[in-house]
Amino acid sequence: MHAGDREATIVADSDSPPISISAMTDPRTTRSLSDVSDANAPLIAARREKLRRWREAYGITGYGGRVDGLVSLRCAREMLDREAHESYAASVAAAREHPGASVDDRRPRARVAGRCVQHRVMGKLVFIVLRDDTGDLQISVSRAAVDQQGFKLAQKLDYGDIVVAEGPVGMTQKGEICIWADRFEVHCKSLVPPPEKWHGLSDPELRYRHRYIDMYANPETIGRFQLRSHLVSRIRRFMDERRYLEVETPMMQPIAGGAAAKPFATHHNALNIQLYLRVATELYLKRLLVGGMPRVYEINRSFRNEGVDRSHNPEFTSMEAYEAFGDCWTMLELTEALLHELAVSVSEAAPDEGSREGADGRHAGTEARRDEGGPVLAFGELRVDWSRPFARVAYGELFERMLGFPMTDEGQVREKGRELGIESAATLDHWLLVNKVYEELCEPKIDPARPTFVTDYPAAISPLTRPQGENPDLCDRWELLVAGMELGTAYTELNDPEVQLAKFSEQLAGADEEEATFRSLDQDFIHALRVGMPPAGGLGLGIDRIVMLLTNCPSIRDVILFPLLKPEGREGAGGP
Repeated sequence: MHAGDREATIVADSDSPPISISAMTDPRTTRSLSDVSDANAPLIAARREKLRRWREAYGITGYGGRVDGLVSLRCAREMLDREAHESYAASVAAAREHPGASVDDRRPRARVAGRCVQHRVMGKLVFIVLRDDTGDLQISVSRAAVDQQGFKLAQKLDYGDIVVAEGPVGMTQKGEICIWADRFEVHCKSLVPPPEKWHGLSDPELRYRHRYIDMYANPETIGRFQLRSHLVSRIRRFMDERRYLEVETPMMQPIAGGAAAKPFATHHNALNIQLYLRVATELYLKRLLVGGMPRVYEINRSFRNEGVDRSHNPEFTSMEAYEAFGDCWTMLELTEALLHELAVSVSEAAPDEGSREGADGRHAGTEARRDEGGPVLAFGELRVDWSRPFARVAYGELFERMLGFPMTDEGQVREKGRELGIESAATLDHWLLVNKVYEELCEPKIDPARPTFVTDYPAAISPLTRPQGENPDLCDRWELLVAGMELGTAYTELNDPEVQLAKFSEQLAGADEEEATFRSLDQDFIHALRVGMPPAGGLGLGIDRIVMLLTNCPSIRDVILFPLLKPEGREGAGGP
């Protein structure tokens, strides 16, 4: 037996039931890529040897080329003509009884490509299940229907090989839709066998590290990212329909501004200047309002050199939008309408509650219930009610309701801070301490299953926001919380240049030594405000978190194709 035949025998044993790649693959395999490569070395060598013999025997490269006229596997399934299939089957039966009788074959033909995920040889028939981004489809290869080379290749196929097959769309004796191939070609020989589930189940990060395997082994993964792209497209359409102009602002910036976050630093060699990857797009988008663009938005990648957890990734996608002569309430109405529309679109496409997969697999993992007034979507154990209007509560009202005293009572706030063990509770600025107490005791009490706008924040913790005229201790700002996560925030923007300069200066004066290395006063932005920025509303939404909620994914890594992870082999690789 050739070395290349050893693995073929394992995966094409006609005496055993077919084995699917999803049954063999588990994303939580414990071993690293190098471990898997070492253990699979004999199998990889067998696949290389098989490819070498194919090249010698058939003159093929094993890596194919251009193929026109391909249709998706879903389209091929939908091409089935049952009447034509039944007529063909009847004419074949008649031809057996009456040799020389004509065979009526009006079955539609399809040319498809996909990756082998099931394979079984049964004498003169080979049954192969292919997978693409639309689902699975069986290919039946008969020795009588294809040339000798095609049948030999079909017999010796390995899991993971990418093939092209063509033939009439019909059904098996068991009633399964398939293509009865009369053309069969290998267009990419996979040299690495899929990982097997019994190698270990303790590492949930294999699918993040090797997303390309996760995507073909687990159809719900590719469906989730198709849904993500669908949602981002709907966001763009929603904004465009409301006459917001999509723009692009610098990703490398000389000053890390727009958010109180630690940036990633880089260096531009030709100009010999220090630059920072943006932490937010705010200050550049506001410059566009100054320039005369009345409504702008940007769906952007931003970067923050901070911690990693289930809802934070150092590289993330957000949308910021600004509207001249609007305010935070303009943005509230916009946000509520947008999220409701997105939830409705997912609800309409998702299976009913209790089902784990849609008809096309695209919305796998998303469960929905259509209640009167709005959709209810599953998020873990929660059922999030996206009906309008969303709940609203004032920051100070929630504080007093939860703690029994107003946030303006400095003595009781400091006592509560000491009780909670907050560092510097005796000396910390009053409003900063209020916010620490609020985040510790009040935010967790918000109903996680009901999107909630928390409004009227303390002005002292919102340096880019206009204070309220009747109560300058508060400002026109809200945050939207769902399932314990902040989805977005909006402001009635501060456009008084002198007040803004004072607030920036206060921020810089309070910066510690580390912050002082990357924070500096953005004089050009102040100059832009002096030129004159119209009153405006501004909004920031976390796209990744929205996708998490609407696709029922508990971790941000599940909705980012290639999340940041520590290199393999380093202690604690990958973080939480």
